[in-house]
Amino acid sequence: MLKLTTTILFFVCMISCNEKPQSNTTTTNPILGTWKLLTGTLIEKGDTTVTDYTKDKSFIKIINDSHFAFLLHDLRKDSTSGFSAGGGRYTLTGNSYTEHLEYCNAKEWEGHDFTFTVTINGDILIQNGVEKIEAEGINRINTEKYIKVKN
Repeated sequence: MLKLTTTILFFVCMISCNEKPQSNTTTTNPILGTWKLLTGTLIEKGDTTVTDYTKDKSFIKIINDSHFAFLLHDLRKDSTSGFSAGGGRYTLTGNSYTEHLEYCNAKEWEGHDFTFTVTINGDILIQNGVEKIEAEGINRINTEKYIKVKN
């Protein structure tokens, strides 16, 4: 009887020590990750400006479960080169993505919310919405096309 009890306890111990991978019952949020901006289109007061971020500029956006951050680095080595960054919390409901900008090197942008419609198709994210800061006279449509950065 002692041998049987010892054998059963041994197997119970072995089974309980065996780590099983936890199944993730929730779908992974496709917006999470690091995104590299390819092009940005601004429409303001009837003027359209398209910026190619694959040449003289590098812009990435990093999105985790609760926060986003963006980093823009001008790749030119002369005195006109620059850097900007910002971030904060965001909400995502369906394809409505709202950034709550808490930190920004352009202080007049801090404390504002910007709502965009996002579309994700494979590794491409397109973000389209209005950026408006009345006190600064900013009211423009912003469309950005990103590609997901591979690990």
